[in-house]
Amino acid sequence: MGKKRKMSLTAWVFTGMILGLVIGWLFPNIGVMLEPLGIIFIRIIKTVIVPIIFATLVVGIAGHGDLKAVGRMGLKSIIYFEIVTTFALFLGLVMVNIMKPGVGMHLDATGDVPGITAKQHSLSDAIINIFPENFFDAAARGDVLEVVIFTILFAIALSLLKEKKKPIIDFCDALAETMFKYTGIVMNYAPIGVGAAIAFVVGSKGLSVLVNMGALILTLYVSLVCFMVLILFPAALIFRVPVRRFLSAVKEPAIIAFSTTSSEAALPKAMQAMEALGVPRRIVAFVIPTGYSFNLDGTTLYLSLASVFIAQASGIDLSIGQQLLIGFTLIFASKGCAGIPRASLIVLAGTLASFGIPVGGIAVILGVDSIMDMARTTTNIIGNCLASVIVARWEGEFVENKEQLIVDGS
Repeated sequence: MGKKRKMSLTAWVFTGMILGLVIGWLFPNIGVMLEPLGIIFIRIIKTVIVPIIFATLVVGIAGHGDLKAVGRMGLKSIIYFEIVTTFALFLGLVMVNIMKPGVGMHLDATGDVPGITAKQHSLSDAIINIFPENFFDAAARGDVLEVVIFTILFAIALSLLKEKKKPIIDFCDALAETMFKYTGIVMNYAPIGVGAAIAFVVGSKGLSVLVNMGALILTLYVSLVCFMVLILFPAALIFRVPVRRFLSAVKEPAIIAFSTTSSEAALPKAMQAMEALGVPRRIVAFVIPTGYSFNLDGTTLYLSLASVFIAQASGIDLSIGQQLLIGFTLIFASKGCAGIPRASLIVLAGTLASFGIPVGGIAVILGVDSIMDMARTTTNIIGNCLASVIVARWEGEFVENKEQLIVDGS
């Protein structure tokens, strides 16, 4: 008889998610009580983000020594991000106009929404918010983009030194390896954390909420599937991404993102998985964290869809031109709110107020926002992982047959 095969971490995480769903459904009070276990997992995994981004970027840029290559990689990343998020925007508008989930609701949305303040963000605000006032403050707030910007400038300055830079690069290299080991330890807790997070969502919201807002939820999920099939899959084929290997690598970060509704919780594992797939560490360290502000595919699609949904539910007929203007406003506004809790709803509130659409309409979707957040967060993490592979291909640095030592947690 052969040896019994151990369950992979992915299988354990999936099992935890199913158990959490059952507990939240059958024992909602217990599901709600499990919330702290889910929060603990997210808090622990977030401690990895800043040191791992700082260490890997410093080694990737200062250790590489080719600043022109770094600039070229950054330009290609931004070009790809903007093209893909624009496609996501248009697809969201198309799907909400085809499926019309808000038509016939006769929503009377007046007043403000508790906990949601309408903030209007201009393009200049978005640009200013990219640059940190204080690195440690940005790190404490978990503002990934500000941390990335500081680290890039720090690494460029370090690369201009000669022999004095070696101790710092060696330290950062050791720090990166330590944080990846740290991630491996923390991921052993993932099945419990993921199960608790799912149990809380189902226990607090209930499955009945799916029926009440089924049209909106269905429209979003169908739209995101269409986005992956019509946009991401062709992009993967164009850049000759090994699709099967990519799906195998991304499944675990995607499950974590779906169950916790936190891109940050999935970030360390996503970086490990893409490096194991064959993406050089310096590209992974740059593209995935930067994508958290510039490549929010799922969030962009959701915001364009939700804004038109609220207009439909409020009986407001928006022209195609108005919808496009709302969409492009959302693209810039979402980048200016990186790192803000419930950022998508805050951005949505500010944009609705700008176009005379009742902000109170957000109250209608608050009850199911966490369920929709699962799908859009998963899309964000898959899109950012794919972006790292595409940029590596574009740079001619993707390693074809690298053994996947980390993907399954081994």
